[in-house]
Amino acid sequence: MRHTEILKDPKFISWQLAPDESLEEYWQKLLYNNPDLEIEVSKAIKYLKANGLNKSDLTPKEKEELLNRIHKTYKLKSTKNIKIRYLKYTIAGCIATALLIFGISLLIKSEQTNSDILNDGLIAGELLQNEDIQFVTDESTKSYNENINIILDKNGNAEITQKNKNSEKLDIKTKAGKLNSLIVPFGKRTTITLSDGSRVWVNSGSVLEFSTLFNGDKREIFLSSGEVYIEVAKDNDKPFYVNTKDYKIRVYGTSFNVSSYNNYNSSVALVEGKVSLIKPGSTEEFHLTPNEMATFNNTTETFKKETVEIINHVSWKDGYLSLEKTPMIAVLSKIERYYNISFDFDRDVNLQNRTCSGKIYLSEDIDNVMTTIALLTSTRYRKEKNNIYITNEFNYNK
Repeated sequence: MRHTEILKDPKFISWQLAPDESLEEYWQKLLYNNPDLEIEVSKAIKYLKANGLNKSDLTPKEKEELLNRIHKTYKLKSTKNIKIRYLKYTIAGCIATALLIFGISLLIKSEQTNSDILNDGLIAGELLQNEDIQFVTDESTKSYNENINIILDKNGNAEITQKNKNSEKLDIKTKAGKLNSLIVPFGKRTTITLSDGSRVWVNSGSVLEFSTLFNGDKREIFLSSGEVYIEVAKDNDKPFYVNTKDYKIRVYGTSFNVSSYNNYNSSVALVEGKVSLIKPGSTEEFHLTPNEMATFNNTTETFKKETVEIINHVSWKDGYLSLEKTPMIAVLSKIERYYNISFDFDRDVNLQNRTCSGKIYLSEDIDNVMTTIALLTSTRYRKEKNNIYITNEFNYNK
């Protein structure tokens, strides 16, 4: 059996992307009884890692079913001991722990990539180091150890739903001029529906301040740090503003993403509608149209506008990073920021000049993500507190 035939076998695809005990036993037995297959299986594994599901012979329905299965089981870790001779095959199957592969492509690029972008710095602040999401009102502070959904009504009440738990209701009426704070630590996300019906997704490592009710002539929220995706409810009588540390965003009824992490240039990516950006002390408006992103240069205090693939900037709100021939260095930068970690590796490490296409699911366990990256790039990683050290892996049997 040639590797091209093996690639057409749904059992092989499932074994590589969503392994279980029965598949493990099936392929180990097959390889034991047919040692000549080892070379062809190895070729098939390499081909699948290089080209992904898009070039396999699975039907769209089979792909969807397999991807759904991966999504449900990616946290599972194999505890069964296996023989050394099969380790190089079964390791590749663990790829399903974090990455749903629609088309992984680890392409060597001729130009060098500057790894310094990974060392721009991390977000400071003790509040963001807490493992719990904190909802701070004028009267109290509530903590939640799972991602939550908050809904504010027009009477000053909040309904908070935490995963796998009953919802609770809070009376959070606040004094005039007082703001509530939502503090989302690294590795977590949450959503909040404001009293006007606008919905806000709050990303990892973010601090958002907002009023319980919008009683004045405008609606205004404050992103102290971090990232949000917002769908603004239309109200022609009350314009909506988002304040960041660098500029103010005026919203004309729209959906958009704001990234304003400390030590990173902030940006606004527009999905639909219209927004304008206004620098402090200025009345001049810098306008964006859909699929455009403005990046603020902290040094020159100017905006740079470009057309972007918008899904790559907003997919985090659905729990994954969308990648399209993204340099692995940039992938690590996204992971570094999301989990508040720092990477350390030499310039000869395999991931330096490669790209990746697919989806990385934002598990609460960073080991899930790092296991995948190690497999894709033939590297090893070692974690010490908030630092991750990456080295080349030359031998599967080590």
